[in-house]
Amino acid sequence: MKSLTQLDRRCTQQEVRNPRIRLLVVCLLVFINSLPATTVAQTTVPSSTKHIFSVAEEAFLNDLGRRSFAYLWEQADPKTGLIPDRARMDGSELDVTHHGVASIASTGFGLTGICVAIERGWIERSAARERVRITLEFFANRVFHKNGWFYHWLDAKSGERRWNSEISSIDTALLLAGVLTVRQYFRDDGQIKSLASKIYERVDFRWMLNGDPLLLSHGWKPETGFLKAKWDTFSEDTILYILAIGSPKHSISPESWKALWRDRYRYGGYSYYTTIGVPLFMHQYAHAWIDYRSRRELSGDRIDYFQNSINATLAHRTFCIDLAYRFKGYGPNVWGITASDSVKGYLAWGGPPFDPDIDGTVVPSAAGGSLMFTPQLSVAALMTMREKFGARVYGKYGFIDAFNPNNDWVDTDVIGINVGIILLSAENARSGNVWRWFMLNAEIPAALQRIGLVRYSANHSRGRLQAHSNTRIMQLGRVPERASHSNTRIMLLGRVAERASHSNTRIMLLGRVAERASHSRM
Repeated sequence: MKSLTQLDRRCTQQEVRNPRIRLLVVCLLVFINSLPATTVAQTTVPSSTKHIFSVAEEAFLNDLGRRSFAYLWEQADPKTGLIPDRARMDGSELDVTHHGVASIASTGFGLTGICVAIERGWIERSAARERVRITLEFFANRVFHKNGWFYHWLDAKSGERRWNSEISSIDTALLLAGVLTVRQYFRDDGQIKSLASKIYERVDFRWMLNGDPLLLSHGWKPETGFLKAKWDTFSEDTILYILAIGSPKHSISPESWKALWRDRYRYGGYSYYTTIGVPLFMHQYAHAWIDYRSRRELSGDRIDYFQNSINATLAHRTFCIDLAYRFKGYGPNVWGITASDSVKGYLAWGGPPFDPDIDGTVVPSAAGGSLMFTPQLSVAALMTMREKFGARVYGKYGFIDAFNPNNDWVDTDVIGINVGIILLSAENARSGNVWRWFMLNAEIPAALQRIGLVRYSANHSRGRLQAHSNTRIMQLGRVPERASHSNTRIMLLGRVAERASHSNTRIMLLGRVAERASHSRM
């Protein structure tokens, strides 16, 4: 639907000014949104279908996984288990600002990656078990926490706070995902199980509400208290809310799930729920652990979140292909824009819609993080990148964080969370193991049941969003009212309905993106 794509681009740039044309465009878009959803995604795969990779693809994914894991294993401090936020691909020293700065989110990916590595035969089980014990003991007994929550960035050796960072709710959640994964993988080890349980059960999710009945704060700082921003829109925060609702000692209301604001968006024939303008990783991170396959909500918009991320990926790929008219480097097998390094520094970019910062940069973790959603398209893209650009973009730790085929800029670094999502997504695409391990934690299926996100029959209409009748469509350029049981909006003419006064349009402005950007290499 190239004409629709072109229309979206023009509308986003606010080039439709004639009132009659605006009225015609709005009516056309309302009509398109009312079309039967069976036309939405011709290439969408059933959400429970397991992809069979070819021998060559398996060999590539095994090599990519081994290299990605090498970062998470080799860069971790052996006495704390903390994994650096980033490292140079060539092994050279980072600048003084970044040297020794660990990310608790990367550490969560790393703990999970250890389980993958054991299964794949990349490390010995005894060494892996010892590293897990060291890491859990550090978080359970040695590093500072505030009611169970941890600072976003820590000194890799001492665990002291770095970069004046916040006590981060989402980064603690990503750490907890790794903690709970190893709790089940090593469930025969009483010490590991006890330490992991202590770390999770200690987290006071109600405290992080900061008085709000439903919405969690982005975090807290000792100097200023709670951050003003709340997790009030749909993104990777779904894993935070699932952990909070399932908490055995400090659970929050299941109604928090319904309080998240969801934008309904359509691009290139693919409809999906999102937060307008977020990077693609926000459709990936929670899925690395939570098995959303063949589940949908019992009420509201009855969303199948796994299918939703498939559609978001397909729309994003189409968006990149459509940008080839402007940036020749993009194409069917060279695509992907998500939060990453760039020639300008660290940027939280993505699309659709078009972000003015986009300059033709390719971020391999965009396609790599969606291996579990679009395995055939994603593996083809990654293999093409390796074959076309070779050692410039693919090295000791897998793919470089970002590169620009339009001006020959190539990053020097790899970033832990981007390496981590590639590794976990690839493993889920190949075996489903990470999903299986994480879902063995009884708190997670219980939380899904409490919010009404339940399994449903495989005999259902494929490739469509199950939109509930209370979804309101913006008509004639008017802002829709908030639906009584759904926080769903549709963007028309490239404009978005206003949010609540404390909403965070670009989710991580006070969190990972803003602080990482302030310390990024320019």
